Amino acid sequence: MGNCLNSSSAQVDTTLSSHASGTSKNVSKSSYSGPSSLTISSYSEMSSASSLQTPRSEGEILLSPSVKPFSFIELKNATRNFRPDSVLGEGGFGCVFKGWIDEFTLTASKPGSGMIIAVKKLKPEGFQGHKEWLTEVKYLGQLRHPNLVKLVGYCSEGDSRLLVYEFMPKGSLENHLFRRGPQPLPWATRLKVAIGAARGLAFLHDAEEQVIYRDFKASNILLDAEFNAKLSDFGLAKAGPTGDKTHVSTQVMGTQGYAAPEYIATGRLTAKSDVYSFGVVLLELLSGRRALDKQKTGIEQDLVEWAKPYLGDKRKLFRIMDTKLEGQYPQKAAYTAATLASQCLNLEPKTRPRMSQVLSSLEELQASKGASKDHHKVVSSPVGKSPMRQVPHHRQSPRNLTPLASPLPHHRQSLQVR
Repeated sequence: MGNCLNSSSAQVDTTLSSHASGTSKNVSKSSYSGPSSLTISSYSEMSSASSLQTPRSEGEILLSPSVKPFSFIELKNATRNFRPDSVLGEGGFGCVFKGWIDEFTLTASKPGSGMIIAVKKLKPEGFQGHKEWLTEVKYLGQLRHPNLVKLVGYCSEGDSRLLVYEFMPKGSLENHLFRRGPQPLPWATRLKVAIGAARGLAFLHDAEEQVIYRDFKASNILLDAEFNAKLSDFGLAKAGPTGDKTHVSTQVMGTQGYAAPEYIATGRLTAKSDVYSFGVVLLELLSGRRALDKQKTGIEQDLVEWAKPYLGDKRKLFRIMDTKLEGQYPQKAAYTAATLASQCLNLEPKTRPRMSQVLSSLEELQASKGASKDHHKVVSSPVGKSPMRQVPHHRQSPRNLTPLASPLPHHRQSLQVR
């Protein structure tokens, strides 16, 4: 939602295209967020649609009373004819434009007046693009939660497919962690973002009809003016297993570096796949490093494999902590967060915690005195070579296309493992 689409956030919808650098090319200019009427509140404050209805036909999905069907001309007027200077970001899947609509009538208004929106205009790419567009409307059209980006409406005219979101002024988490320019996020803000994202995932997993997000990554976490985190881009979301089923079998799609190894290997998707992805993002918050970074050498290209040897050692943990924090973080809290990340990254899915448990642990950490006090300046030393020399084959298969900070336009990296 922030940026149209950071090229860095390539969404997973085709075959995982190889962004060799693991770094998204950032085209996003600003972040996308609107007069967010959704302010973060307690996790128990679930959406009015915690019991997700499951309309089957496209017509039923598009009749959702929660979102407005816009005409193409309305969105053309709202974005000043999709002017280049209105672009918030762009990627392989399309572009996101900044626009304005009246807060009450939802009709186009003059720039600078009314409610700011982010309009994602998808490129006409056939069935797959339409399928993901429809999936977005299906889930975000029914689910409401403070930690999910709000879908205001959509447009479906001829070959045109557009989505209208609330504007997220601070852009994506990816922007703040990895791009030059923004002030480094302090420890307390990183913890706040982790908690907000965990609330969003826990809400999806614990809904009456479970939803598996399937593309959890830093570029899909958008931030409002107060750095409250909201999940965006639901094009790859899937309904969870029902009855006595333990998993959902599906084509492997996602983003390299974030996708769970067992999902890549078997195509069996569970809520624990999202938990693994959360562990990767938690590591990114701690280290300030990308999940995959081809600009680095050896094992350091893969954040999980590089960091694992240090996560359980209090004396060595400083070696993976983000140097931009300049040692200003509570050591006990950092170690607790690193331990939690390690649990989420367990290779055995059944031993990973549920997202509700992850959320509880993070909230306890935030409430503890050690989370805000006891900041010690840590004198870091060069990171020694990790005993692990190569990245396991199962972590190399998917390619990295990270979506931009925008809610929709990124290219999805679909991990197609053959």
